[in-house]
Amino acid sequence: MTTSSSPYFTTTADADSTVAVVRVAGDLDYESCHAFVRATELLLAERRETGPPLSALRLDFAELSSVDSMGLSALLMVRRRTDAAGVSLYLDERPACLERLLEITGTLDHLTAPCVADDAGEADEQRPGTG
Repeated sequence: MTTSSSPYFTTTADADSTVAVVRVAGDLDYESCHAFVRATELLLAERRETGPPLSALRLDFAELSSVDSMGLSALLMVRRRTDAAGVSLYLDERPACLERLLEITGTLDHLTAPCVADDAGEADEQRPGTG
């Protein structure tokens, strides 16, 4: 029987800083992925409401033990959320297990590419006759 180490997430961002850091420790897997996505969503929403708006979200994986396909799915979801918010995403201190997963799946370039704002949604809102 495999024992899963309990994941934990800490977020840090100065009130006047436009960069936030989420430190991920333990396993990013089926059991923890929803909490991870939720923690990042709450951080993005809080900063959107209270300001100043974030320009970057840095994920620090220095203490990550392992990651599975659900962890990868969570990272892709966080990427979608940061793109929608116009926030750049950085994957810092990637351990070998994460680096290998990103390379094998071909998602490394996607997750580390510059932020792409979601202009498609804005275009639909501006086009008359939609809705």
